[in-house]
Amino acid sequence: MHKVILCGAVAGAMTASAAAAEFELSVYSGWQTSPHSRVSGNHPDGGTYNGLIGWDGKSFQAPPYYGLRGTWWNTERSGWALELTHAKVYAPAAERAPLNFSRLEFTDGLNLITANYMRRWPGKWGNVTPYVGAGLGIALPHVDVTTTGGARTYGYQMTGPAARLIAGASYKFNDRWNMFGEYQFTMSSHKATLQGGAGGTLNTRIVTNAINIGVGYSF
Repeated sequence: MHKVILCGAVAGAMTASAAAAEFELSVYSGWQTSPHSRVSGNHPDGGTYNGLIGWDGKSFQAPPYYGLRGTWWNTERSGWALELTHAKVYAPAAERAPLNFSRLEFTDGLNLITANYMRRWPGKWGNVTPYVGAGLGIALPHVDVTTTGGARTYGYQMTGPAARLIAGASYKFNDRWNMFGEYQFTMSSHKATLQGGAGGTLNTRIVTNAINIGVGYSF
């Protein structure tokens, strides 16, 4: 009898857990900026370089800034997510020229992939659910760099670790669809290899701040 009761309790708990589980697919875009950061390394054309860059985000120019997030809500309030952000940063001509670069950017893009822990408070304000998240992962940017001497680096590289913080709120239209707005902060460290000459390196740490608007679909 005790075994029957125990088996029934376990089965009931598993059924309740499965019923509570929810997968949410989210897509977003928005306005992304990046403050100044220092770039340094060995120059492919010889010597070293070190300078401060005030990055341009150009969120709405092709290719646009966007993100994708898949969240497994294993309980009503908490879950885990896998997220890709396609951000962008351009070095202005006036700041890259003294470093002997005619092109210096991550524009296809500054790709960040993280695993996030997510927390939400369903229906806290009626149909509005606030949420937060934090994640760690990797940076996989498309490095697009050309020196004034003509050496070009153009391709994807895994350049270092990345971190993410999220705070936002979603509005539920029905059991499937919601719309959300959020603030998102990312930080990523980069050590890229530059082609040409004897080869070179590019070292920098990039921070992004973004205001995102998106839609989510749950199933």
